[in-house]
Amino acid sequence: MIERARWTGARAHILHLSSSDALPMIATAKRDGVHLTVETCPHYLTLMAEEIPNGATAYKCCPPIREAANRELLWKGLEDGTIDCIVSDHSPSTLDLKDLENGDFAVAWGGVSSLQLGLSLIWTEARHRGIPLEQVVSWMAEKPAALARLSTKGQLALGFDADFSVFAPDEAFVVDVSKLKHKNPITPYDGKALSGVVRRTFLRGHEIDGQTPGGKLIRRGGV
Repeated sequence: MIERARWTGARAHILHLSSSDALPMIATAKRDGVHLTVETCPHYLTLMAEEIPNGATAYKCCPPIREAANRELLWKGLEDGTIDCIVSDHSPSTLDLKDLENGDFAVAWGGVSSLQLGLSLIWTEARHRGIPLEQVVSWMAEKPAALARLSTKGQLALGFDADFSVFAPDEAFVVDVSKLKHKNPITPYDGKALSGVVRRTFLRGHEIDGQTPGGKLIRRGGV
């Protein structure tokens, strides 16, 4: 992808970066002026291959979760700007598709369900590294919005949608899969202690109650 972007001058975006082996070539490409942006995901920044139990298919995703040393290099890539942003890559799966009964990674659905936990997951790891909450918000809100060219998202400013959450960064909780609002009750974070509690969430200035759907269907041609 880097070489194609270099030859053509086209803009390229690398999805779901999981391997730190790619960081040196990405950094070189950016220094050379290649139009390249890169994202990674919460599961690659929080989970480690060494801690995945045998047959725990809730952890299966694509690309796969890697070792602890790889995780730390991804964090360094974020801090030095080689990686631009963090996106959810929320991939819900029904329990049967995860093949929980057999724990067969070869046939289980590949994806991690974590949308509700994303901010707390990243903040838990970031604060251990001395990274401020403002930087986390930039990686998870401001930069993804700018990348997708959503001109009214990603900031609390005049002319932007009033999208924000009331967040208690010093409070803690333990993930209980049965209490998540995800339709399918499965997550590799079940039982994990996290820092930061989302108290309230607002979309376009209106509070989300977790019950009333607030989205709108965008049909082709109506964007």
